[in-house]
Amino acid sequence: MDRVSIVHENFLVRVRAQDFPASEGNAQALTAEDALGLYRAQVLSRALDLQSRLMQKEGQGFYTIGSSGHEGMAAVAHALRPDDIAFLHYRDAAFQIARADQLGHQSMMRDMLLSFACASEDPISGGRHKVLGSRTLMIPPQTSTIASHLPKAVGAAHSITLARRNRPEHAILPRDAIAMCSFGDASANHSTAQGAINAACWTAVQGVPLPLLFVCEDNGIGISTKTPAGWIKGSMSQRPGLKYFEGNGLDLFSALAAAKEAAAWVRTHRKPAFLHLRTVRLYGHAGPDVVTSYLPRAEVEADEAHDPLLYSVGALVASGATTAPEALAIYEQTLADVAEAANEMAEIPRLKTAGDVMASLIPPPRRNAPSNGPTTEARQVAFGGDMAQMDTAQPMSRLINWALHDLMLSYPETLLMGEDVGRKGGVYGVTQKLHARFGPARVIDTLLDEQSILGLAIGMAHNGFIPMPEIQFLAYLHNAEDQLRGEAATLPFFSNGQWTNPMVLRIAGLGYQKGFGGHFHNDNSLAVLRDIPGLIIACPSTGEDAALMLREAHRLAREEQRVVVFVEPIALYPMRDLLEPGDGGWMRTYPAPDRRIALGDVGVHGDGDDLVIVTYGNGHYLSRQAQYDLAAAGVDARVIDLRWLAPLPVDALRAAIGARPVLIVDECRRTGGQAEALMALFAEEGITRMARLTAEDSFIATGPAYGATLPSRAGIVAAAQALLSRE
Repeated sequence: MDRVSIVHENFLVRVRAQDFPASEGNAQALTAEDALGLYRAQVLSRALDLQSRLMQKEGQGFYTIGSSGHEGMAAVAHALRPDDIAFLHYRDAAFQIARADQLGHQSMMRDMLLSFACASEDPISGGRHKVLGSRTLMIPPQTSTIASHLPKAVGAAHSITLARRNRPEHAILPRDAIAMCSFGDASANHSTAQGAINAACWTAVQGVPLPLLFVCEDNGIGISTKTPAGWIKGSMSQRPGLKYFEGNGLDLFSALAAAKEAAAWVRTHRKPAFLHLRTVRLYGHAGPDVVTSYLPRAEVEADEAHDPLLYSVGALVASGATTAPEALAIYEQTLADVAEAANEMAEIPRLKTAGDVMASLIPPPRRNAPSNGPTTEARQVAFGGDMAQMDTAQPMSRLINWALHDLMLSYPETLLMGEDVGRKGGVYGVTQKLHARFGPARVIDTLLDEQSILGLAIGMAHNGFIPMPEIQFLAYLHNAEDQLRGEAATLPFFSNGQWTNPMVLRIAGLGYQKGFGGHFHNDNSLAVLRDIPGLIIACPSTGEDAALMLREAHRLAREEQRVVVFVEPIALYPMRDLLEPGDGGWMRTYPAPDRRIALGDVGVHGDGDDLVIVTYGNGHYLSRQAQYDLAAAGVDARVIDLRWLAPLPVDALRAAIGARPVLIVDECRRTGGQAEALMALFAEEGITRMARLTAEDSFIATGPAYGATLPSRAGIVAAAQALLSRE
């Protein structure tokens, strides 16, 4: 017999014999109806696990991770309120079922079977993935198999605090709510979990309210790697700023007592707590995993002897809430009901076309209260003496700063967060004066952890805020890129557009800094961003464009619920001159607050028919210099500034290029750069005379050789002339 059948038969035999493990909990703490309701939730979770395996064997179900052994999470659901947002571990079906019961939802059995079958009627993902989640149950779906949901749980908890004073129009969490996130003992070792827990402690120690409950379901093993005995308690029970609770997750009513105590403490004190629950993992890790291939049979059998359902039946019988035969009848009837409902799954439609699958990549727009923009009086107070300078040309850094001021004046739900964005005003002064004018609740100095910065933003967006997090340097994004790839950009996709986390992520990046940094402060690769479906990438090159595009990026987040990455070329922050020292040719005046550059609009400079140069960022600056040099040599060139790197502005490019030969100037690397996509696009458009000038496939050096691997003004001229010399 396989382990699934063994656990099933053991349950039947031991209930009939009334052979129950000793229970520490008190079932009489609940009414008999409530106690039996939690048991029914546990049983349905177990029955769905059993059915999912049968569905896989029959080709009607797909890869799934079971919840058997973790049914004690039904108690945690009962200890929380249904409006407490819950970011769940993938073994928490019992939690979701118990929460549905709290609200009187009767469809959870069918809903989960639809998810197992990847049916298009699946109410959470629309058939895209087997996930736990529900909008009405306040459970955002999770597809991560580790702990990438913990940072956004920190953000969601912080949003509850901020929304007490500054409630966004689209806030969904009550003022006295708490946030909960659950995970396994193995996941607790991941850097993402450690970073989130550290961020919560760091916040709490400073006296900032953070109503967050971490729940660790400790079954002692991660896939096949054991967790050392005492590791979770030893590493978590003494953390500053984190209250530690523990309970027996095998014993439903013992777990309930611990969960109630922990949840009440978080709700009362508005501080984070860690609930450590002992569980077991039945049947192995997932799918066809054979647990006895890496664990001794005696250990497997010892875990099976601690089946949580046996604890529950024993406590219910001892309290008089039910009898052993009645409990067994509930179990057998539930299995029969699930099997009958599963028969329907074979006839349920699945997604078929690419269009079906991709329909939820772009979230639906939402209705917003209109803003009339910042008032003159508010701007005068916010800008102070800067108002007098707005009619004179300024460098990019100043104009971005003013645009941020105007956005924060117009939209109170807009927040900034990042390393040094507050009192210091950012590494390059781009956020200076914002902290003094809008306060620490809206301009948040974070700890130095990019995962926590992005997680904070994602969680805040769940509660109606429009976060504008900052990553100091592009290279630093790689510490946290999964927060974009695995969390922010995937949420609409895996929730069928029901859950979103709009934001504008500002990143100082790209190369050409002369005296600072080398690779870690001059990173010229956007490849990690370009292949994330649904992500918008903006890259301005002048201060005026930066202000206009930042407003559009904010609109895309606020109105269309998009995730936008706004890449600001560091070397162009202070740029003043274009052709000669002192000419001021690269500075611009601040555009009126009601203007913006729409997604997909390109910048076109010059009417020349000899050649078109397609570029962006620093490449635009250099190409405008080269345009002047080419004109002196008799070549009349047009320069197109892409502005929007993803999605590529195909229609605008087609119109601006016409029949001209094309030179692509890409400051990113030859491999993985924008030029690859542009060359493919132009080839498909039938353009035969084209070439590209890119950066070398190299990191960037510090010192005099900072630009040796990058496109140059002279290099652009030479590449243009070489292209035109070709037949």
